[in-house]
Amino acid sequence: MSTVMQKIKDIEDEMARTQKNKATAHHLGLLKAKLAKLRREILAPPSSKGGGAGEGFDVTKSGDSRVGLVGFPSVGKSTLLNKLTGTFSEVASYEFTTLTCVPGVIKYRGSKIQLLDLPGIIEGAKDGKGRGRQVISTARTCNCILIVLDAIKPITHKRLIEKELEGFGIRLNKEPPNMGFRRKDKGGINFTSTVANTHLDLETVKAICGEYKIHNADISLRFDATADDLIDVIEGNRIYMPCIYVVNKIDQITVEELEVLDRLPHYCPISAHLEWNLDGLLDKIWEYLNLIRVYTKPKGNSPDYEDPVILSANKCTVEDFCERIHKDMVKQFKFALVWGSSAKHKPQRVGKEHTLEDEDVVQIIKKV
Repeated sequence: MSTVMQKIKDIEDEMARTQKNKATAHHLGLLKAKLAKLRREILAPPSSKGGGAGEGFDVTKSGDSRVGLVGFPSVGKSTLLNKLTGTFSEVASYEFTTLTCVPGVIKYRGSKIQLLDLPGIIEGAKDGKGRGRQVISTARTCNCILIVLDAIKPITHKRLIEKELEGFGIRLNKEPPNMGFRRKDKGGINFTSTVANTHLDLETVKAICGEYKIHNADISLRFDATADDLIDVIEGNRIYMPCIYVVNKIDQITVEELEVLDRLPHYCPISAHLEWNLDGLLDKIWEYLNLIRVYTKPKGNSPDYEDPVILSANKCTVEDFCERIHKDMVKQFKFALVWGSSAKHKPQRVGKEHTLEDEDVVQIIKKV
């Protein structure tokens, strides 16, 4: 392990020494590919036994969605969990109070959102320092990450945490690269692009592919991609998820300092201790999770507004709705009646491919 760590350090040092320009792009791309391979080796080392060292904390996934609290020690993650969920997570003035993963549940707009208070990470977590590997492995299973920052300490904490998460293959507030990549048996590397490229050329692409022992592939770019984008696509294990930067302890800074922080994108100011702006944070979590509520209407009864079915806005057809209620419902499905903003008239008779919207009411008619 120490040899791999040394190799990582040597490559990072060489990258820091190398000037970034067109002449060095090929060399830097090769170094980045080597670094990605070494990181994968250290984060998921081969194991002869069942469990790998890259596993996270054993917390059963529950509720409609999962949100993870990530941050350095003593930034107020446990206090925030206590206030939002009523779950007890030990709070103290010393660092590393939380040593394991503490789950809680937020009940909001009829949904149940599982909130995980993860132990504080330290610089070097992506390389296995502290319990960083477990913390970030569990963070990869979340639908959204809250990076909790201390308003008193410098915003450099934000960059350090982003670096740790990026090193573990978590891409924050980004979409997967719009790039085609297909391995083939022969024909060499076929590189095409529909846009002008300022970062990648055929030689750099061949060098990166060669590092992964890929000698035959079709690669097509639909945007101005970087070497990092190509490596992400080849690795194929990156997680793309929304992230909110929760700046805590705003009661301890001035209004002028708060205005400076306000320029941060994806930012939400709070004071967990004084319960300032927790409603605003919950609204933002709901927005970033991209969830919708669909109400059921049994035949002859009024809609059940107390217990909605929660769906992702990306998977919200009538078929998704049926599968969420019971996996056998799709087999018995005849048609559905829909009231709400997705219906052209009230009610509208629809098939299982109909896309639902927030607060629609659905009645399922089964085959006789």
